Amino acid sequence: MKLSRIFLASVLALTACGTADTATTPATGASGALTPIKLQLQWFYQAQFAGYIAAVDQGFYAEQGLDVTLLEGGVDIVPQTVLAQGKADYAVAWVPKALASREQGAGITDVGQIFARSGTYQVAWKDSGIAKAADLKGKKVGNWGFGNEFELFAGMTKAGLDPGKDVTLVQQQFDMQALLKKEIDAAQAMSYNEYAQLLEAMNPATGKLYTADDFAIIDWKTEGSSMLQDAVWANTEKLNDPAYQQQTVKFLTATIKGWAFCRDNAEKCRDLVVAKGSKLGRSHQLWQMNEVNKLVWPAAAGGVGTVDEAAWKQTVDISMTTRNQTGDTVLTKSPEGLAYTNDYIKQAIEQAEAAGVDVEGSGFQPATVTLTEGGA
Repeated sequence: MKLSRIFLASVLALTACGTADTATTPATGASGALTPIKLQLQWFYQAQFAGYIAAVDQGFYAEQGLDVTLLEGGVDIVPQTVLAQGKADYAVAWVPKALASREQGAGITDVGQIFARSGTYQVAWKDSGIAKAADLKGKKVGNWGFGNEFELFAGMTKAGLDPGKDVTLVQQQFDMQALLKKEIDAAQAMSYNEYAQLLEAMNPATGKLYTADDFAIIDWKTEGSSMLQDAVWANTEKLNDPAYQQQTVKFLTATIKGWAFCRDNAEKCRDLVVAKGSKLGRSHQLWQMNEVNKLVWPAAAGGVGTVDEAAWKQTVDISMTTRNQTGDTVLTKSPEGLAYTNDYIKQAIEQAEAAGVDVEGSGFQPATVTLTEGGA
């Protein structure tokens, strides 16, 4: 999932907005009804959010006394802004973008780092000679911009390249057409989305689909410039309220169950996402579910959703030191206040484990997914 393309506008639009009771009694209101909760997603319905969709469908949120409504994202929707303005109870957002919003006054806290790993690639044709960041020198390099490019820029900087001088930067659309048409030498892609679009495209020279052998991947995890992505964000001020603390634990407990369900039932979750109205096809969504599971499982030390301090530090360091082509950094200083906490996810992990949920997924094995033309 990319960061919003209206980065600057979203920042300007922002308004700042004890120990939790870990009992398993549903968080019902005085009338006994389920407590209504709104979760703002980061993008359109797709398997990137399958764990939340499954938690609704399988009744995991209801078990916790919560009636969760998923708010679909889009190009003009910035999740952390929606949360900071009080229009949602929780939001899913990439860590760098959310931290930039915090620096501008958004009162939000990372309470569940669901994606333990980055899914961002830079992809080139295999015969281009591009296999690592240093090979991008002198090339036309596509990127989405608006904060999405910092893993790419950090990787080039680490390789001794100046992103503003040593490459020709090209504004890339949210697809792979520019690479397929060879208008650029390398394209930005998410492992679970745009990369699959390449493998769903027909090779006119062979009349068959392209394969992984046709492309070279620069994985920023390998290059050492990856940043944390999808996390659950809560309202910082509300975290002072014991009722919101308890609600947050319950929400995270059910969310853990949802993601564990999708780890163990990838095809079922694919079907749930398709039924939810995704515009992407069944084979594409199964690929996405499989690749997203790789970003979640096996979970970071301590269990799914736990913020790994080393990964957090790397994300913050890159956010403060790596400059884009205009000389801007994501952050101007280290995050202040309660930028993240593992307090609530730890309680949720304990409750999920007590319910028999495997919260680490150490035995997770990804499947082999066969894509079809166009991802149908």
